[in-house]
Amino acid sequence: MKGVVSICCFVSLLLLQATGEEEVEDVPYALRDKTHIEETLRLATDDKSGDYTAALQKLRKIYHSAIKPMEQAYKYNELRQHEISDGEITSKPMVLFLGPWSVGKSSMINYLLGLQNSPYQLYTGAEPTTSEFTVIMHGEKIRSVEGIVMAADSSRSFSPLEKFGQNFLEKLIGVEMPHKLLERVTFVDTPGIIENRKQQERGYPFNDVCQWFIDRADLIFVVFDPTKLDVGLELEMLFRQLKGRESQIRIILNKADNLATQDLMRVYGALFWSLAPLINVTEPPRVYVSSFWPYDYAPDTSRELFKREEISLLEDLNQVIENRLENKIAFIRQHGIRVRIHALLVDRYVQTYNDKMSYFSDPELVFKEIVDDPDKFYIFKSILAKTNVSKFDLPNRDAYRDFFGVNAITSFKPLTTQCSYMGGCLLGKIEKAITDELPALLSSINSDKQPGLNSCEATGCDEKPKNRYRKN
Repeated sequence: MKGVVSICCFVSLLLLQATGEEEVEDVPYALRDKTHIEETLRLATDDKSGDYTAALQKLRKIYHSAIKPMEQAYKYNELRQHEISDGEITSKPMVLFLGPWSVGKSSMINYLLGLQNSPYQLYTGAEPTTSEFTVIMHGEKIRSVEGIVMAADSSRSFSPLEKFGQNFLEKLIGVEMPHKLLERVTFVDTPGIIENRKQQERGYPFNDVCQWFIDRADLIFVVFDPTKLDVGLELEMLFRQLKGRESQIRIILNKADNLATQDLMRVYGALFWSLAPLINVTEPPRVYVSSFWPYDYAPDTSRELFKREEISLLEDLNQVIENRLENKIAFIRQHGIRVRIHALLVDRYVQTYNDKMSYFSDPELVFKEIVDDPDKFYIFKSILAKTNVSKFDLPNRDAYRDFFGVNAITSFKPLTTQCSYMGGCLLGKIEKAITDELPALLSSINSDKQPGLNSCEATGCDEKPKNRYRKN
C-alpha cells in the first residue's frame, strides 16, 4: 500500500509540474549549481575528528579485550567467515554503487565530488566503461593505489579481499584525494551488470566480491536508467544478495530529465513492477528520481521535483555520516552477541559430549548422535531457557554439523574453564561489554550531539526530522 501511495504522490507532482510531452532534445547544458550539496552535507562545518578518533579507539579496545578472545577460543570466524580487522573498526562509512552498465553510477560520483573535467574523474560513456571495483577514499594528495597494495596494507579495511585471488586484485583500484566529503565517507564504484555475459568471463568470483562489499556497506545505491529496466538473471542474483539489507538500499532512477513527463510516469510504475518480485518486504526501498550529473537539467522538465529528490538523497547520505559512530558501535555489539551465542552453543555441545561419554562409549558414535540430532539433547532449547537469547538470533543447526566436522569437539574447553586469575572469565567479559561498556559508549556519544542547524529549513520547526536511514 505504501508503494502505491508513493507512486500516486510522484505522479501528482509530475502532473502539477508538467509543461509538455515533447521529446527532449540532446543539447549541451550549463554546469549545475552545487551549493546545495555543501549545505545539505554540512561540508563547511568542522568535524570533531579528535572526539571521533578517541571513541573509535575505545571501541577497538573493548573489541580486543572482551570480544576477540572469545572469537579465538571458540573459532567463531570459521562459522561465520567474517573476521573483523582493526581497519574495519576504524574505517569510514562505505557507500556502494550497484546497477546495470552505463546507468550513471560513475557520473554520480563525479558529480558529488566535483571531479568533472579533472584528471581523476571516473571515466564515463554510453558503452560499458567501468570494469574495475574503484574505491574512492580520502588522502593527503591525489594518487591512485593498486589493488595489491590495498590488500597488503593491514591498516585499511580491504585486506580480506586478497582471498578472491590475484585476478580480482588486478581489477581493484583505489583513488585517494583530499576532499571534505571523503574525510567522512568512502565511495565504491562497481562494474556494471551485463546480462549477456557469463560470470566466468570476468576471471574472478564477481558475485562473491559484490557480497563482500554489500555486507560492509552502510548505504547501497542501486542505480537504474529509464531506458534500461530489463531484469535479467544477474540482476536477480544481485537482489538475492541484498536480502536482509533492505534498510540500507536506495533505488535511484537516474537520467530522469531525458524523458517527457508522461513517459517518466510510465517508467516509474514499470520500475516498481519489475522490482516487486525481487524485494519481498512490506515497505519497499525509497526511490529517488532525478538526474545526477554536473550539467543542468534538460529544458521543459520537472526541475523543482528533481532538485527536491536530490536534496532528499543527500539528507539520506548525511544521516549515514552523522550516525557513523553509533552504527559502528551497534555493529560491534551485534557481533559480540553472535559470538556469545556461538560460545554458549559450543559449550553446551561439549558438556553434552562429556556427559554421554563413558569408558565403553565409542567417541565417533556419541559425537554423531549429538551433532545429527541436537534437539534430542535440548542443546538449542537450553540456551534459550537459561540465557537471555532470542530464538531469532540462533544460528542454523546444520552449520554446526559442518563446524564440528572441521573442528574436533574435543579441541574446545568448557566455558567454566576459560578463566584466569588476572584476566577474569571470557564469558563475564563479553557479557559486560554487551550489557554495560558498549551501551555506555553509545550514550556518551549521543549526549555530546547537538541538534542540526538546518532542520527547520528542511522540515519546519514543529515537525521532527525523519531519519530515512534508520527504521522506526
